[in-house]
Amino acid sequence: MEVMTPRRMRITIKAVRAAFFISLIAIFTGSVLLGTVMLTAKWQGAPSLAVQQSSIMYAGDGSEIARTHHGGKRYWVNLEEMSPSLLAATVAVEDRHFYSHHGFDYKRIAGAALADLKAMAKVQGASTITQQYARNLYLGHDKTWKRKLSEAFYTIRLELNYSKEEILEGYLNTIYYGHGAYGAEAAARYYYDKTAAELSLAEAAMLAGIPKAPGSYSPFDNQERAKSRQELILKTMVNQELITQAEADKAYNEPLKYRAIEAVKAPEAAPYFQDAVMKELSEKLNLDRVTIETRGLRIFTTLDLEMQKIAEQKLADIINEDSAIQAGFMAMDPKTGQVKALIGGRDYAASPFNRATQAKRQPGSTMKPFLYYAAVNKGFTPSTLLKSEPYTFKFEDGKSVYKPSNYNGYYADGDITLAQAIALSDNIYAVKTHLFLGMNELIDTSKALGITSRLQKVPSLALGTSPVKLSEMVGGYGMLANGGKQIEPSFIKRVEDAEGNVIYQKGKTGEQVLNAEAAFVTSHLMTGMFDEQLNDYTSVTGHAIIPKLSREYAGKSGTTKTDSWMIGYAPQLVAGVWTGYDKDQTIDAVAERSYAKDIWAGFMEEALKDESVKAFSPPKGVIGVYINPKTGKLASDNCPAKRFAYFVKGTEPTEYCTDHLEDGNSTPQKGEEKQEETWYKKVWKWWD
Repeated sequence: MEVMTPRRMRITIKAVRAAFFISLIAIFTGSVLLGTVMLTAKWQGAPSLAVQQSSIMYAGDGSEIARTHHGGKRYWVNLEEMSPSLLAATVAVEDRHFYSHHGFDYKRIAGAALADLKAMAKVQGASTITQQYARNLYLGHDKTWKRKLSEAFYTIRLELNYSKEEILEGYLNTIYYGHGAYGAEAAARYYYDKTAAELSLAEAAMLAGIPKAPGSYSPFDNQERAKSRQELILKTMVNQELITQAEADKAYNEPLKYRAIEAVKAPEAAPYFQDAVMKELSEKLNLDRVTIETRGLRIFTTLDLEMQKIAEQKLADIINEDSAIQAGFMAMDPKTGQVKALIGGRDYAASPFNRATQAKRQPGSTMKPFLYYAAVNKGFTPSTLLKSEPYTFKFEDGKSVYKPSNYNGYYADGDITLAQAIALSDNIYAVKTHLFLGMNELIDTSKALGITSRLQKVPSLALGTSPVKLSEMVGGYGMLANGGKQIEPSFIKRVEDAEGNVIYQKGKTGEQVLNAEAAFVTSHLMTGMFDEQLNDYTSVTGHAIIPKLSREYAGKSGTTKTDSWMIGYAPQLVAGVWTGYDKDQTIDAVAERSYAKDIWAGFMEEALKDESVKAFSPPKGVIGVYINPKTGKLASDNCPAKRFAYFVKGTEPTEYCTDHLEDGNSTPQKGEEKQEETWYKKVWKWWD
């Protein structure tokens, strides 16, 4: 046995003394801090137990369009007016030591921490009823330390100033039971069409299980999971000797009679728009839906009620009521990104799924303006010539081939200009351009234009084979319309809290992300679908709606076997329409193929009827000239067709068209010297 020397004994004694004094200091400091917190909590007095306030949503003109959870889905009743079974079941599953702790269940906290550590994930909660009540009354549901400290302080204030019965009563009157029902009385009426006092043990155990996750444990949403949760609560009550096993078995086997499930009621104004507002609020402010709906927020939206009404009316008038086809619609201010109208489907009550902001569909040829912006930015012009003819593209491996075709198998069987290619929606021209630029160019350009959906690096991307959202496409067209400034479709102008403080304000238009000159040239190219001067081997794609239009628009349509699109804009408004079937059913009826264009044309004309006619204003750095749309050269007096086209300065043609001079005279006039073969003609010879 080792003998401890006097020196080592002195060191050991000093260490013990140091540890003892450190412990005393820690205990003293902790006591002082705890005492300070307790005194502060007591000094501040009882916190208000005011019931949550309804949040209000306003349209762009300041008129109210929605008020959350007003009416008969919120009641306050005393504990004596609630079934004892509900009280027992709630305490058993949520906080078994509720009556003995002072706001915090330290054993439960330690147990939850150990379970989380073993699972290496968050698997157990440890919040007491008082903590949950504090969170419901005063706080959001974010995970920050600041919120957790605030929750702890409010919990202490509640415990110091209210009885357990008052806290439990408040909790049961404010907890969320799903489907817009807050509190036990509202839940009892919603699920069973009876009062909270009339609940049986079986009904109470079912309700007590919902607040943990209303979306998962509501018997209306998931009967199997709800029943499993009810069984767990009944077992817990047996283990805590609140009921017998026989009572639990009887309750579990008791058939529950629910009230008839109501169809989803559409909000009075723009239901899909309201859902989009809620989603944006959740993302921008990191708030859950319960917090948004119960904190007395004042939400000022971008909705234009008149435009919304016009859009809804056009869908109703144009789409045959007996057709099962679906539709998505979005209108937006291209300068700000503010969404003015939104429709996510033909019947919100039948399907709240938003086909404008959630569905991803193949955009078809509406992808081509993004491609041609990239091409113009790389040196293409409205006069760039390529052959439109059946063509098989072969790849480096020598085995892979791609053979696109034009609509109805029509081709020019010769050169066409870019101005014609976009107006006629020539697929061969698009794929050739896509491959020449390099397939990453269209992907990168689309991302710059706000497309977040995954795009495949394939030749057919030029023809819109990668699914995207309508809201993404309208946002991208809006950027072309505003000259290339970054915007994001937004539904909210600002948000105020219950005291009138601004807690969110939409920022201004973003930075310049596109080449302004190339964006303008692309916009003007897009007016070609409505210009019959560009007719060639087929008609321009907008020919059917030209008689309906009274001002200049830029646009592009797109068609696949299952999707029909039309997106276009005037300088002050951009709108997009998608029509198709939810389950990829092909669009076979002739009338249904025109729905998107007809809806778009009708909406744009009526929405802008009281607005001044605005022209697309060219920026410095572009120049406009008349060209022969067939040859791409400067138009002469003898050309049978001529179109005014814009070019980035330095790329405009200087050679006059001589194809139509009288008597075969091909001698150019002064200033019309014949140019050498242009660079793009040389580049594209290899396609022939």
